[in-house]
Amino acid sequence: MSDKTPSPDILNDLISAALKAGADAAEAVSAHRAALSAGVRNGALEDVEREEARDLGLRVFIGRRQATVSASDLSDATRARLVERAVAMAKLAPEDTYASLAPQDRLAAAPHADLDLYDPAERSAEALEAAAAEAEAAALAVSGVSKSEGGHASWSASEWRLVTSHGFDGRHRGSAFSLGVGVIAEKDGAMERGGESRTVRHLSDLPDAASIGLKAGERAIARVGPRKIASTTAPVIFENRVATQVLSPLLGAISGPSIARGSSFLKDKLNQSVLPTGVDLIDDPFRPRGLGSTPFDDEGVAVERREIVKDGVLITWLLNTASAAQLGLQTTGHASRGLAGPSGVSTHNLHLAPGEGDLEALMAQAGTGLLITSMFGPSLNGNTGDWSAGVSGFWFENGQRAYPVSEVTVAGNLIDLYARLQRAGDLEFRGSFNSPSLLFDKVAIAGK
Repeated sequence: MSDKTPSPDILNDLISAALKAGADAAEAVSAHRAALSAGVRNGALEDVEREEARDLGLRVFIGRRQATVSASDLSDATRARLVERAVAMAKLAPEDTYASLAPQDRLAAAPHADLDLYDPAERSAEALEAAAAEAEAAALAVSGVSKSEGGHASWSASEWRLVTSHGFDGRHRGSAFSLGVGVIAEKDGAMERGGESRTVRHLSDLPDAASIGLKAGERAIARVGPRKIASTTAPVIFENRVATQVLSPLLGAISGPSIARGSSFLKDKLNQSVLPTGVDLIDDPFRPRGLGSTPFDDEGVAVERREIVKDGVLITWLLNTASAAQLGLQTTGHASRGLAGPSGVSTHNLHLAPGEGDLEALMAQAGTGLLITSMFGPSLNGNTGDWSAGVSGFWFENGQRAYPVSEVTVAGNLIDLYARLQRAGDLEFRGSFNSPSLLFDKVAIAGK
């Protein structure tokens, strides 16, 4: 990719031009992305898409006023207009007391050791088509699977560079290889969907197409013939693939912008227990080949491995420069931004530390209850933590799956639910946020 990346001087030239045009400070970013994907349905090629994108972003400050602009045209004329427009916008922007570049003493001084995020291998359209077709064929071969929703495979590589007027200049690049398939199983005229997909940094880490297809087919046939259950209160288990969805509201509730606005059900919980004793929630930007790994955040701030929750106690907010300033604190290196607009907040590689035993052991512990394997339409009151979601999965009895269920809603207050969380030991690193399967001993279930 390096031969197609903007010249190393372009971003510094943008910064210099912005300062010359009247900006007090500035930061410039460049992003280059190359991607190729292929989709098949019923063994036939359905689509091939190729992407080549090269973009620039510029943020300028005049006092406490700021403006951001972006462009995909890297010509000299466009860059000149970019600077002119950004400075003009900043002069007219409302003053923001907390708008600034990241504190210079918090910038990443040197790149972290190689995080192994980039695999130079490139998959051809033919190879992607073949992988997608193989995964689809394996799924369709599972007895009971009747239709395909398609197989898909992709490859991408990207490079991101950030330069600031106060001395930061850093870049990182990464690759991604994906493969997935969705199918429909049918029984007595009723149809259920099932699928499986994986994304990894290195091609060698991608599971083989046949295993992905087999898993998709097995999931589909396991869900046929779902029953409706009566409303009740019972133990509920979130399978590890979906468990992060019940934890994700915690992240929004401890983000600096939410705390600064006072619109968080955890706003008074810093240095207090939010999870059971012994439970750790860890953010590790340095995990090799991690999908969320990075040597610095999107403001150039040094990142570090952090325990967000330690032994059940919430010990930090997630802060970028602006929210940290508003709260009178220091940024935690969790700034996240695109090419345009100020920074938001996000984690890097987050995981809930595992407990012991597998999913079956957790079901045996619970005895009878609901195992959730898919979720949709979650609803959250951000001020109180009252939460609900539509779910489907399996009713289990005596620790064993009894039958599939659908059209079910689970609900509760997350402060109460988090306090009763129990973990299995089945943590898998599949994405940038991972969790073992989670058991909550008593949850309201709305059925028929």
